[in-house]
Amino acid sequence: MKTALAIAAHPDDIEFLMAGTLLLLGAAGWKLHYLNLASGNCGSMVNTPAQTRAIRRREAQAAAKQLGARWHPPFVDDAEIFYEDRLLRRVAAVVREVQPTIVLTHSPQDYMEDHMNACRVAVTAAFVRGMPNYRTVPVRRPTSQPVTVYHALPHGLRDGLRRRIVAGAFVNTTSVQATKRAALACHRSQKDWLDATQGMDSYLDAMDDMARAVGRMSRRFDFAEGWRRHSHLGFCTEADDPLREALGAAYAVNRACERALESPA
Repeated sequence: MKTALAIAAHPDDIEFLMAGTLLLLGAAGWKLHYLNLASGNCGSMVNTPAQTRAIRRREAQAAAKQLGARWHPPFVDDAEIFYEDRLLRRVAAVVREVQPTIVLTHSPQDYMEDHMNACRVAVTAAFVRGMPNYRTVPVRRPTSQPVTVYHALPHGLRDGLRRRIVAGAFVNTTSVQATKRAALACHRSQKDWLDATQGMDSYLDAMDDMARAVGRMSRRFDFAEGWRRHSHLGFCTEADDPLREALGAAYAVNRACERALESPA
């Protein structure tokens, strides 16, 4: 069975950015895995870190169940995701255990350091999957399967300097948008937190609005998630695009972006 692993920073990031694609892969027969690197312990105005950590753990487990994915426990607390040895060895162990063909993770450019650091850790963890001399914690044997890494679009569809990020491909999430919304609704504590700290009037509507904006970007789908494919070097062949193979008509390449990538410098 082919396997997809979503690696994100915090509880609810997968639901906002990647859940529609995961649901479609699950419907296509893929095995799904769900990993948030941070516990979400800072995501409350009223509960202690320990209380918030426990609440968000239960919410993430419920969301993963809604998506039909296996939940993996986080490794660090909020604002503690760094590109460092200890975390990398733990995430690499998960990659070796899961043996994914697809890794879904954050954009290399985002408004938040936790997201960008999670992206870097995910990419390197996939890269070292087959290196016998790289020791993971816990120890896991190296694996040799090709893996394609896809980067989601950042929150707000812009990088930290407000520059617009354009997807290289789009996944039509219209048919699973209601289920994606239900998975996000599992994170009940976050609506109150974001309303209080970021002025978001509606947690669920904000997710729908982003998916609708990406759909408009695609010029063909009502709701969509956008993806950029990582370099194949060290991961897979140049032609590998397993999302395209798995999702068929629900996957659309941004031809303008592809032409720009292929043009000489």
